[in-house]
Amino acid sequence: MRYTKINRNYYGYFFIAPFIIAFLIFGLYPVYNTLALSFTDYTLMTRSGKNIGFQNFQALLADPLFLKAIGNTWLIWMLNFIPQIGVALLLSAWFTNNRLKIKAVGIWRAIFYLPNLIMPVTIAVLFNALFSFYGPVNQIMVRAGFMSEAMHFLQNVEVTRAIVVFIQWWMWFGQTIIIVMAGMTSIPVHLYEAAMVDGATAAQMFRRITLPLLKPILIYIFVTSLVGGMQMFDVPYLMTDGRGAPSNSIMTNNILMYMKFSSSRGHIGAASAVGVLTFIMTTICALGIFFFLRDRDDSNFDKTVKRWSSFFKNKEKE
Repeated sequence: MRYTKINRNYYGYFFIAPFIIAFLIFGLYPVYNTLALSFTDYTLMTRSGKNIGFQNFQALLADPLFLKAIGNTWLIWMLNFIPQIGVALLLSAWFTNNRLKIKAVGIWRAIFYLPNLIMPVTIAVLFNALFSFYGPVNQIMVRAGFMSEAMHFLQNVEVTRAIVVFIQWWMWFGQTIIIVMAGMTSIPVHLYEAAMVDGATAAQMFRRITLPLLKPILIYIFVTSLVGGMQMFDVPYLMTDGRGAPSNSIMTNNILMYMKFSSSRGHIGAASAVGVLTFIMTTICALGIFFFLRDRDDSNFDKTVKRWSSFFKNKEKE
């Protein structure tokens, strides 16, 4: 009996062992291996390489193409994330507002989420066909008289970048809405009721109740979106020539990393250096998000709930 009891104390380790083993093999080891390779001149052609220190990083930081890729990645991410979180907050506030009582909220959420179910590769190929020289967009615009002749949309820097930004926003704002709505619906209703009794407007309730209590959700959205944005690859890669054309305007960090990996010699060391620098940049920015959006007071949620609850109770007594 004692032997069985001792074994049962370790049952939990058996349940979490598959995750830990999978994480070590497929998560932690690739990070370590990438870091190790970034300090070498390892190539696929020679299947060998020697330690060269920080030469890969020095070459990258002196390469204007790498700096261009970083700028493009940040620009595309910010241009799609800012309207994404703005639209998500606005629609979530409408859908969860008891005064508006919008019908068929579940259907609307499903419609907004549908683009997220489509493979990014499919969407990139679709938009490439739509905006090609003989594509439907050119045909419609010319026949409707908006243009006298067809236009090379995907050879225009601003248009191509705008298409990529729109695709990234269109694909992900539905998921952001669902997460934000889940956070809003978890906020106690009596806080809003107390604020309404106090004469607070919808804007004041959103600013003083909703946003402070949504901080953990917003941190999660910011960090996950940042990580996804820094790893942007498939849509800009397939939109034009796979090298960020036109004029490297949609070249991202991951496209540059793939270009170094798929070069004539297969520079694994240089490609790994791109990945390491992207990882460091993403980590620093994520820590900055945690720092600036952190709760200065861990009991902020409890204090907000108690303050409005006590106010509501006092009103009921009156």
